[in-house]
Amino acid sequence: MDRLIYTAVSGMNDSLIRQGAIASNLANAQTIGFRAETFHSTPVRVASPNALEGRTMVRTGIDGVDMSTGSFIETGRDLDIAIEGNGLLAVQAKDGTESYTRRGDLSVTASGSLVNGDGWPIIGSSGPITVPPGGLVTIGPDGTVFTADGDTPEAPPVAVDRIKLVSWEGSSIAKGLDGLFRVRDGGVLPQDEEGRVHSGAVEQSNVDMTQILVEMVEAQRLFEMRTKLVATAKELDEGGANLMRI
Repeated sequence: MDRLIYTAVSGMNDSLIRQGAIASNLANAQTIGFRAETFHSTPVRVASPNALEGRTMVRTGIDGVDMSTGSFIETGRDLDIAIEGNGLLAVQAKDGTESYTRRGDLSVTASGSLVNGDGWPIIGSSGPITVPPGGLVTIGPDGTVFTADGDTPEAPPVAVDRIKLVSWEGSSIAKGLDGLFRVRDGGVLPQDEEGRVHSGAVEQSNVDMTQILVEMVEAQRLFEMRTKLVATAKELDEGGANLMRI
């Protein structure tokens, strides 16, 4: 009887982990630059290799991120950028380390810091980028940040710094709970000199709403089926106990 119960509970735990990842993806379906989390289930053998497989437990985990590109939406804002190709935008995390993201809805704080929609400072060639207060800020195709004096519009804009764009291909990166990507073994990614951005646009989340809703229904149904197995195990146990009393 314990075999049936533990197998069902193993499956219920699988459904809960799936639902957690699915809920996270669904909640961020409209988050700019979001990358959907992926998960997998692995059967765990509990019998010897030569024995009949009477039950199979399952282990589920979030194993990575879907790095496919989302659709670009034109906004017309000078500070909005969408990263072309598979590049990433370098930002400064809360602990001061260099991390990476695809979110490019930028703005300038009151202190002159260039940050994205999550509030992470944008890193340039020599650290977080700051611009002179009151200037008109624009971003070039290669990530160069320009500023111009609004009182003298005829004067050419001045280059302040260049946003650090990196390529993650060939490197092992992982997504943290804060939504930022980091190199698994520490360190930083080198700047991609060929990196390009599309100004006046942002990249939408790459979550496929149709697929994610289908996965949610499947996970819910599997959880209900496995819950019924536990109830069935209880009925069988009670039936066996009644037979023993006869």
